[in-house]
Amino acid sequence: MTIIDAHSHLWLQQDTTWNGKTIRTCNSNGSRSMFLGEERQMLPPFMIDGRNTAEVFLSNMDYAQVAAAVVVQEFIDGIQNDYLRQVQQNYPDRFFCYAMADYLHDGFFEQARQLLLDDGFQGMAIPGHRLLQRRLTDPEMMRMFHIMEDNGKYLSITLADGNEQVAQMREVIAECPSLRIAIGHLGMADQPSTPPWQNESWRQQIALARNANVMIESGGITWLYNSEFYPFPSAVRAIREAADIAGMDKLMWGSDYPRTITAITYRMSYDFITKTSELTDEQKRAFLGNNAVRFYGFKNLPELPYVKNMSE
Repeated sequence: MTIIDAHSHLWLQQDTTWNGKTIRTCNSNGSRSMFLGEERQMLPPFMIDGRNTAEVFLSNMDYAQVAAAVVVQEFIDGIQNDYLRQVQQNYPDRFFCYAMADYLHDGFFEQARQLLLDDGFQGMAIPGHRLLQRRLTDPEMMRMFHIMEDNGKYLSITLADGNEQVAQMREVIAECPSLRIAIGHLGMADQPSTPPWQNESWRQQIALARNANVMIESGGITWLYNSEFYPFPSAVRAIREAADIAGMDKLMWGSDYPRTITAITYRMSYDFITKTSELTDEQKRAFLGNNAVRFYGFKNLPELPYVKNMSE
């Protein structure tokens, strides 16, 4: 089975702010960060230098038999374009890295144009759920989307809960029908008071993938259902419901590495799918890898045989 991680993160240094509050690796313990006023376990405890590098991720990927990964960006990690450019150059067959511009301030189009056309990035990531002050359809955003569509680039975007940004995305899709779009976090599927499949606004967000060039990826699904924990039966239910809405061929697995593996191992972030009886083998192969290979065009993927643990 080919396994592709469609939502992950990398950074060399986490040192930024969000809403005026600090996000920075702790000096006393590099696996932890000061995060919006409190100390949080940002990385697994064995990653002690605060560096979330491609090489450590590759070791996890090889162990878990994950052939390739898509690296997106988030405001809470700081802009990582310089590092991800190096990662893409060093490991072109293992990583697809998205760039990110400073969408919080006007004038970001020129930065995006350079990242896409001069620096060679194949797509732009937008943490839309943290960008509610800017409409996705404003003139500068639409100008960026058009240049992306014209040059065969990709858009990775995470939307706010529910349907707050769904109408805007419909406009973007109608204006740029050939733009390839991956919508993240399975539409923010965790709504404890109401299961997402009973929430019409969630269903509308997932239904965006009925459009020809739009996909949904499940980055962070184990985080969304962390209170339930392994083997995450409601996460499986959410994936099945999303497949009923948009089709299993429109869904991709994502881990949200490394934050999610503070609670579970990297392999556990997908093997609950391989072990469930609620999906067919064909559905599992599509969700865990084949759909991402088709969408992103991964080639020259390595063969990663299973290596026995010392404990076996």
